[in-house]
Amino acid sequence: MLPALREELDLLPGPVLADGQPSWTLHDPARNQFFRIDWPTFEVLRRWEWGDPQRMADDVTRHTTLHMDSNDVLGVMNFLVQHQLVRPQGAASSRQMAEQWARQRGSLWTWLLHHYLFFRIPLVKPDAWLGRWVGVARFFGSRAFWMTTLAAGVTGVFLVARQWSFFVNTLVETLTWSGAASYALALIVVKLLHELGHGFTAKHHGCRVPTMGVAFVVLWPMAYTDTNEVWRLTDAKQRLRVAYAGIATEVVIALWCTLAWAVLPDGAMRSATFVLATTSWVATLAINASPFMRFDGYFILSDALDMPNLHERSFALARWKLREWLFGLNDPMPESLSTRQQRWMMAFAWMTWLYRLVLFLGIAVLVYTFFFKALGIVLFIVEIAWFIWRPVQMELRVWKQRWGDIRQRRRTFWSALWLAALVGLAFVPWPGRVTASAILRPLEAWPVYAPSGARVEALPFGEGDAVAQGSEILRLYLPDLELRRQALNARIEQLRWQVESAGMDNETRQRMQVLQDSLAGAQAELASLRTELSHYAPRAPFAGRLRDMDPDLHLGQWLSRKERVALLVQDGSRWVVETWLDEDVVHRVAQGDTAHFMTDAATGPLLKLRIDSVDKDASRVLSRPELTVTTGGHLVAREKAGQIVPERAVFRVVMSVEDTASLHSLASQSWRGRVTIHARAEAPALRYMRQAGAVLWREMGF
Repeated sequence: MLPALREELDLLPGPVLADGQPSWTLHDPARNQFFRIDWPTFEVLRRWEWGDPQRMADDVTRHTTLHMDSNDVLGVMNFLVQHQLVRPQGAASSRQMAEQWARQRGSLWTWLLHHYLFFRIPLVKPDAWLGRWVGVARFFGSRAFWMTTLAAGVTGVFLVARQWSFFVNTLVETLTWSGAASYALALIVVKLLHELGHGFTAKHHGCRVPTMGVAFVVLWPMAYTDTNEVWRLTDAKQRLRVAYAGIATEVVIALWCTLAWAVLPDGAMRSATFVLATTSWVATLAINASPFMRFDGYFILSDALDMPNLHERSFALARWKLREWLFGLNDPMPESLSTRQQRWMMAFAWMTWLYRLVLFLGIAVLVYTFFFKALGIVLFIVEIAWFIWRPVQMELRVWKQRWGDIRQRRRTFWSALWLAALVGLAFVPWPGRVTASAILRPLEAWPVYAPSGARVEALPFGEGDAVAQGSEILRLYLPDLELRRQALNARIEQLRWQVESAGMDNETRQRMQVLQDSLAGAQAELASLRTELSHYAPRAPFAGRLRDMDPDLHLGQWLSRKERVALLVQDGSRWVVETWLDEDVVHRVAQGDTAHFMTDAATGPLLKLRIDSVDKDASRVLSRPELTVTTGGHLVAREKAGQIVPERAVFRVVMSVEDTASLHSLASQSWRGRVTIHARAEAPALRYMRQAGAVLWREMGF
């Protein structure tokens, strides 16, 4: 005999399903849960008191167009027992239901984990209060109010556009502690109105709102409103209005606050309206509008498509399809859907899984970061195990239960072969190449700089001219040094005259030693000044040619301090290619490896290189700013105290050009380009394993 149904259950009419058959909603008032049932289930429930599955199936087949047998009736019974919608019959049945409840609840450890990750605190029972004020709230859902709001929003946006620069500056001013406090207060107000939007809309459609409170998702507070009774509504559009009422409320607040900010005078009220008009509702919509979590966006999508339990149904379909792809089990589809619906729901399931993977990994990292290390490690493991590994484990458990069928399928062999091939490709060393930006430059070269701000006095040579050893490359004029030189020459002449005439009287004879010391000091200072002046008239230390000279350089032009003027390249100099490699790839290159270089402009030949040296120590500063990201290179660096400091550990690599005959087409000047090094083979997975090991080793220190 079939178990008796619980007496307090309600059977309510439901909407017409997508295939045209009617539906009903079974309400469990004790748990405030709703179950949508189809036509065959309804026909079985109409005859439930008969107690005989075969008789019930025969009667349904005889009086309807449905074809049913006793197994279909037993399937309905299993559904009712599984969801505890029947009364226990005797001690055995009560014990079975208690065991089922214990299994669903899990162990104490499971209960603690679940309630750490998610729990609710009901704060108020607003149903009576909402009933008293729902008449007033109906005004905010009227067509007149929405048209007025739209007009206010358009006006506010127009006025803000006219003050756009001031509006943006206000956003910058909110990035303070007082601004953060204003944002927190605005967020609380907006979330309260958000939930009231759900509550009033549900009450307007005749549904009961039993509780409102705060839900904690990984200890992050979020307001909630219990609107489960919207499943009493047969019209999907009414449920959709309840679902989007919260977001609509925030949009209304934002539009009116945009107008208020444009017309209010400066002060606390205007700052508050700015927060409500911008950051608060944008941040809220970014979370609530997502259909990948069970927030407003998910329920809006479910009601718009009239597909309750969209997550569970799409997940079941995607898992079924995955098993078919891997094993070809030929299992029946979880539910009858069109090809278009199947593709859409499977894509939605995979997007949800990917979204949750990224989100839960981020939450795990945040939990690890914001708690002290010992607790952070534990909570990180909990996040990974519960949110990521647990769903995978449940699917693997199904595979284990069906292993007998799986291993007999031919497709299983091909799936295993493909998996082995992928693993092999991940761990088999691949002949790789390392590509980076690099500088082609002469090894024997002498840069010509302006020691300080000075004026060009002479330019005896131009770009590409041959310069003999010892020749003056240019002459700079600095008025301060020239005035000091003239003053020292005059002082030396005066002191020399005083020394020469010191023997004429007793007074000067007594001062001769002092005069001689002063003369020697002035002559030494003049020699030092001449040495300093020689820096402003640099001479070639070797014979060569001038390169990289500014074509706009002319007589009388003032140069800034440390400004580069030209590069003197020695005749017959060797040419090298210089680059810096990250620590992730530098271990794959060694002295003697070959490489190729091509200029950025793709002019000139492809140069063949050989590595001469690889630094053992990381470079603290970069001598080549041309290789940084800001100038088009590959190195991420920042400027600090006038020096270029790399963000990561990088190692200098120097390569020599093997075919020097090809260099003549490059006009003997420095070039930036791309170097490709033929590095040692490495398995693709090793890099990620090494990075993970480095992070693990770093974080193991307490």
